[in-house]
Amino acid sequence: MRRIGERFTLLGPGLGYLTVLMVVPLALVLSYSIFQRGRFGGLVYEPTGENFSRLFDPLYLDVVVTSVKLAGVTTLLALLLGYPTAYAITKLPPKWKTVALIALVLPFWTNFLIRTYAWIVLLSPAGLVNDALTGWGLIDEPLQLLYRQPAIVAGLLYAYLPLMVLPLYAALERMDDELLEAAANLGARPARAFLSVTFPLSLPAVITGCVFVFVPSIGNFVVPELLGGGQTAMVGNLVRDQFLKARDWPFGATLALAVVAMLVVLLMIQAWSARRLAGEKNA
Repeated sequence: MRRIGERFTLLGPGLGYLTVLMVVPLALVLSYSIFQRGRFGGLVYEPTGENFSRLFDPLYLDVVVTSVKLAGVTTLLALLLGYPTAYAITKLPPKWKTVALIALVLPFWTNFLIRTYAWIVLLSPAGLVNDALTGWGLIDEPLQLLYRQPAIVAGLLYAYLPLMVLPLYAALERMDDELLEAAANLGARPARAFLSVTFPLSLPAVITGCVFVFVPSIGNFVVPELLGGGQTAMVGNLVRDQFLKARDWPFGATLALAVVAMLVVLLMIQAWSARRLAGEKNA
């Protein structure tokens, strides 16, 4: 009993935090999803399955497809930019590694909304990007960079790129350089050594980084609203609108549950992939 009491003392705060801020809200959302919307909003406590059938409406499926596409493009670009960045940081002297990592996480010290508004200043017709292109004579008229899907991808990429770089850096930093030396001694060129040694060993970190970027990107609603001008709706915007504008709490809760279920599946795939890759490595 004493040992159980000690464990409960250590686990109690964390379990209480998870219960209050995750389990209880999820239970409330689940309960909302099975009821009907009132005539003027709110809830009518009459069970129904209509909310779940509405998920397959082509209008909402199109929003989900758009969200997956934008989040997927953001994740792919984050991987293409983040992997070389993480690799380059591992090759720096120790002092400059610290500087590079601080510079990488420095944007997180600034409010997310302020950082998003900064992109509006950069991409607006009278912004710095158009001024620079006009000044260099590359364009005659300002480009419409805002309120398009590429602007949304740029905002999401800027926001979540560090979440890709950090796990990749951690994996590459722990990698034994003698493995690359052995590959070179066996006649492998640098590109062959990277494909045969470096990338396979860092694959768990690649999967983790992709999940870290994809999950918040698909649920983000601030960036599509500000940089997309509300012209491109993502799942996060749809959930917010159902709660705050349409006042359809049951369907908003159903959408939120669908997103949570999709993200849980992604996390399960990530965990399964990590275990499988760890088993192959140990074998």
